[in-house]
Amino acid sequence: MSENWKQRPEGGGYFAIWLIRSIARYGGRTVARVCLYPITAYFLAVRGPERRASRAYLARVLDRKPTLWDVARHIHTFAATILDRVFLLSGQLTRFDIEPVGLTALAARVDRGEGVLIFGSHHGSFDALRVLSLTRPALRVRIVLDVAHNQAITRLLDALNPQLARDVIDAGQDGVSIVLAIQEALARGELVALLVDRAEPGDATVRVPFLGSDAALPSGPWSLAATLKVPIMLAFGLYRGGNRYELVFEEFSDGLDIPRRQRRERIAALVRDYAARLQHHVRRAPYNWFNFYDFWHGDDDSSRTRLGEATGAGADAVQHGDLRRTG
Repeated sequence: MSENWKQRPEGGGYFAIWLIRSIARYGGRTVARVCLYPITAYFLAVRGPERRASRAYLARVLDRKPTLWDVARHIHTFAATILDRVFLLSGQLTRFDIEPVGLTALAARVDRGEGVLIFGSHHGSFDALRVLSLTRPALRVRIVLDVAHNQAITRLLDALNPQLARDVIDAGQDGVSIVLAIQEALARGELVALLVDRAEPGDATVRVPFLGSDAALPSGPWSLAATLKVPIMLAFGLYRGGNRYELVFEEFSDGLDIPRRQRRERIAALVRDYAARLQHHVRRAPYNWFNFYDFWHGDDDSSRTRLGEATGAGADAVQHGDLRRTG
């Protein structure tokens, strides 16, 4: 099983993703969903590392030995949410029954013109956030995304919605540029959404209890939040089968204000609190977990890259009001 999730190739490649997108566009969602069964069978038969990772995870969350049917259901749920991205990102939100929970608290902050950090995870569909456009058409949601990873699916989804490409903050740029782009978006009252449950090689991490063992979660996003001192909300877009999603928003912080000498300890506590909320929702919707690698084999390297660097030179630039871009 690969220790580095980024080394795993994209399932099916560009042609397979293009094919399912074409079937979805011209045959409709019902026809496309039928194609999910051979896709699931392919992953079960061919993608051994993902199959084994699924089985190991399900044993933790289900508290029993998972069956092959459990693994198939896990993979099928993932494929279903990938398919639905075609429709969610092309603005066809009325196809779905999306139940928002906790939206009132987020709406109140938006109405006050506050920028908010939205912390999500690879659990369920983060694209369900697009439902916000139904109630707040002018609201801009900026996604922090490494566009170099999963290039096939990124190219196709950008073709579906060119505005999405313009709203992306590229996580592949240097740490200073990332933090300044995020700060500028928040200052305009926009929402900035990040996935904070998966550490990249070399990222600073904190090992915290999660589903029975310690797992390494990234600390960089929390250091960024402590620097910017803006509200944090958690978001979970849980797929409930058919066309149903449950979009849960939880208030996490009104704005972190942590003295530097306390930062390491306080950030570790924040990551533990977040892991507890993530575990709560993972147990509520166990087949929505889409980290198909050994999540508990962490990277202990404390060197900082990209977003982690934002807590150093990039964060200092923000604190001193230096908004000049470098490079």
